[in-house]
Amino acid sequence: MRFIPTRLLDAYVIEPERHEDERGFFARVWCRDEFGEQGLVPHLAQCSISRNSRAGTLRGLHFQKEPHEEAKLVRCTAGAIFDVIVDLRPDSPTYAEWLGVELDAEQGTALYVPKGFAHGFQTLVDGADVLYMISDPYVAAAASGVRWNDPAFAIEWPGAGARTISERDLAWPDYRVG
Repeated sequence: MRFIPTRLLDAYVIEPERHEDERGFFARVWCRDEFGEQGLVPHLAQCSISRNSRAGTLRGLHFQKEPHEEAKLVRCTAGAIFDVIVDLRPDSPTYAEWLGVELDAEQGTALYVPKGFAHGFQTLVDGADVLYMISDPYVAAAASGVRWNDPAFAIEWPGAGARTISERDLAWPDYRVG
């Protein structure tokens, strides 16, 4: 695996190193030891999948409140998505900054989302599946989010067409930076 730092502190794009032959390829996508050597959370508590039928589906931006923060490794296993993270750590030099990365099943890259970040994505094609590898158990009472179009972040989502967004994700209040 190749760990590529992003402009947001502690967030990485992770590229699999493919071993190819006439059958296809083999690539490792998770290794506890390699994640630990990079200073990333080296354990998993759960894995989840999101099936998204239509292009323009937008999920997020979600996070778990203290003390239940989660680190995530997010990979698109079918189709393509525009994956977005926002640094919500007040003491971080990249606080309130966002990053968008296109993830697709063909390339197989993943995005490492550190604890203290909000995460969401928009599907770019019909039939996109997203795999989440999550460091800590989900705690419903700690679940929170920021709105996809919150002016505090001014995220530049792709396309201007219709989006499918849950009522809950549309209702998050404005985030107060500071």
